[in-house]
Formats: sequence, structure tokens, C-alpha cells
Amino acid sequence: MRRKQTIEEIRYYKSYIDDFIHSKNKGYQLPEDYVWLDERPHHRALSSVIYHLAWICSFFYVRLFRRIKIKNRKVLRKCRKRGYFLYGNHTQPVGDVFTPAYICGRKRIYTIAGQENMGLPGIGRLLPLLGALPVPDTLSQMKLFLEAIHRRIEENCCVVIYPEAHVWPYYTKIRPFPLTSFWFPVEYGVSAFCMTVTYQKKKQGRKPGMTIYMDGPFYPDKSLGKKEAQKKLHDEIFNCMQRRSSRSSYEYIRYRKEKHL
Repeated sequence: MRRKQTIEEIRYYKSYIDDFIHSKNKGYQLPEDYVWLDERPHHRALSSVIYHLAWICSFFYVRLFRRIKIKNRKVLRKCRKRGYFLYGNHTQPVGDVFTPAYICGRKRIYTIAGQENMGLPGIGRLLPLLGALPVPDTLSQMKLFLEAIHRRIEENCCVVIYPEAHVWPYYTKIRPFPLTSFWFPVEYGVSAFCMTVTYQKKKQGRKPGMTIYMDGPFYPDKSLGKKEAQKKLHDEIFNCMQRRSSRSSYEYIRYRKEKHL
């Protein structure tokens, strides 16, 4: 007989852009002279040291602490000598920082992030060294931001994107996300992969087990115009992630839409 699932918590949302991680830094803005590509030797050396320490932490987090299962990781080998974009569902405040680094192994990752994260006490100063690429507000800064992303792709790195934008802890479905972030693979003519986090009931402990499915590579269709190619790539990855999300079998937190009377 199948054991009845126990819902640990129910959360209510108004729209898919609701934010369940509340931060005191929501109003933080990047300084006008913020640097996305800091080429100073001491900065590059420090960044390398801190990133490798973080990768070691990611190993312990994935393998020992959370014991995350990763399926189909071998697909990344097809582009191990080239830069690519990696899309994922945003369901773990801490895990979404560590797991891509572990999954990509020796390939350095950089992650597109909200600028409010740069204002976090203590950790905010470390994030740029770890590879965070904060999204700016102004057009002048946007040019520098795009140049940084292009440079990292040319350096054969992985750029991680969470197109859902906001973290919904333990959410088991895929929220609708815009076409915007799929501009990058089309514009730079490189491949994309997706990682889908799913959740399963464990025999012991309250929190669910995690299985991550890797898929790809997905390539921009060069026979189409940029807008059409962007939409096609978006649809392919979204549909793939939706299929993978059906492998979740346990809702640790259930999300329900608020009813308007």
C-alpha cells in the first residue's frame, strides 16, 4: 500500500514572480563604477583560490550533506572544451549556488544574479570573486555586463542562469519564464543545457531527497531569425524541464494560488 504523503507546509502566491525569500537588501543598487571584469592580477588570483575552496564545499554539500543524485551528467562532455549556458529551476537558496559548480567539475562557472545579492553583509563582497554576474539597471552598465558574459563564454566557461528569477524552495513544477535569457545562446552562437531539480521522499529525515537531471546540448536554430530562434530554444528547454519535473514524487512544501473573492 502506498504511504500517504504528509505536507510539511503550504504557501500561497499571487503570481509566479512572487518572492518567498525575504531580504533586507531589496533596494540595493550597484555603484555606478561597478566592475564586471576585474583583470587585476591579485583579484584574479584571489578569485581562483576562493572559487576552488567553494568547489570543495560543493563536493561535501552534494555528495555528503544532501546526497544529491545527478542523472545524465555525461551530456556535458559534448561541450567540455567550449563555453555554454546552463539553465535551471530555482528551488534551493544555498544548493543553487553549490550544485552547478560540482556538476560542471573543472569548468569554471559564472552565475547571473540579482544585484540585491551584492548587498548581503559579508557574503556580498565574496560573490563577485565566486563568479556572480549581477544584472544592472542602467543601459551604460548593461553594456559592461554583456561584455563580461561574452568574455566568460569565450574563455570556455559555463554561465548559469535561473530564468524563473525568484527562489521557491522545494517547488516541484516549472514556473513560466520569459524568453529574455535565451537571447544569450542565440547571440553568441553557443549551446545550452538544462538541469532540473526533482524531489523524492526519503526513508529517514523530514526533508526530501534530491535528484537532478541534466539534458542537452540544445543549439540555436541558425535557419531562423534571432527572435524565432530564441523562442524555439526557450520552448525546447522549458518543455524538457517540465517533463523532468514530473519525476518529483514528494511535495515538502505545497504552493497554492490565492483565490480572489
